[in-house]
Amino acid sequence: MSTSDITQIPVPGADPYTVTVGYGIRAGLADQLGGDVAKVLIVHPPTLAAAAAELRESLAGRYQVLLAEVPDGEASKRVEVAAFCWQIMGQADFTRSDAVIGFGGGAATDLAGFVAATWLRGVKLIQVPTTVLGMVDAAVGGKTGINTAEGKNLVGSFYAPSAVVADLDTVSSLPRNDVLAGFAEIVKCGFIAEPEILEIVEADVEKATDAASDEFRRVVELSIALKARVVGEDFKESGLREILNYGHTLGHAIEHAERYQWRHGAAISVGMVYAAELSRLAGRLSDAAADRHRSILTSLTLPTTYPLGRWQMLLATMRRDKKARGAMMRFIVLDDIARPTVLRGPDESLLFAAYQEVGV
Repeated sequence: MSTSDITQIPVPGADPYTVTVGYGIRAGLADQLGGDVAKVLIVHPPTLAAAAAELRESLAGRYQVLLAEVPDGEASKRVEVAAFCWQIMGQADFTRSDAVIGFGGGAATDLAGFVAATWLRGVKLIQVPTTVLGMVDAAVGGKTGINTAEGKNLVGSFYAPSAVVADLDTVSSLPRNDVLAGFAEIVKCGFIAEPEILEIVEADVEKATDAASDEFRRVVELSIALKARVVGEDFKESGLREILNYGHTLGHAIEHAERYQWRHGAAISVGMVYAAELSRLAGRLSDAAADRHRSILTSLTLPTTYPLGRWQMLLATMRRDKKARGAMMRFIVLDDIARPTVLRGPDESLLFAAYQEVGV
């Protein structure tokens, strides 16, 4: 592997780091950890047990490596699971110079980040996302969190990793449905800032979603670079970073309603169609741009509708959403493709009218 096969995407800010993108690059993980680290905890789901064991072996010559196998998906993002990880670290006498590796999808990296941020008020964190969603969204940006009975990611912290290693080889073995679900976050980046992504998907959806293709790597790198720029300027979501929540207000409410049995990308897909309809009904977005959402998301076999009768439950959840400010709900909407803005305190009748466009 030559350095020309590697893309380095810097994430600026108070604690800058680099996202490394390429094929077969996990082998260089020991160098990312550095010489001060003595102990390493690898947080991983059961589906990656064998790969995590291989990763431990590759690091064992230089570090004392422990494994924390956590439940798959959102079931891992509970305080009881975080406490399990803290217990392992406590029994192994982890110090502030030791490290946590998040190895898995978005839920695993969210949890690992939260564990690293809270142990001794912060230890070194390396994120090694293994899914499309993890690479372009969850592992980049320093948002960590766990869920509560009241909603998703309501408990968490902003905590920057020391490095992110996005090994594209891990995606090539994923089921196609997993890849397509991750593409919701990729096309979100297209809608809010990078229209080239939309054009690549529209030109050939099969190539765009093939982990071995140049098109796939291009849309992944465009998405990571966008997130790097945004979080570098607004790490704690006081302004610009809010645009990354496009589709997420309703999307998170759907995940909560489905008890996190829906894939994140599926829920965000419906959420983006809703946000587009809200933009259109507010007189901001053209019919053609709103329709483009449905067309692209349908080509990725992602859902664009949700039961009409669930509206009141979804509305109640959105009111508790962490993106709200006091009693005022806030939605990221579009004035046009790649022109996001904030809609503050919209009337409930407008919200319901937009939902009727996605409700079935």
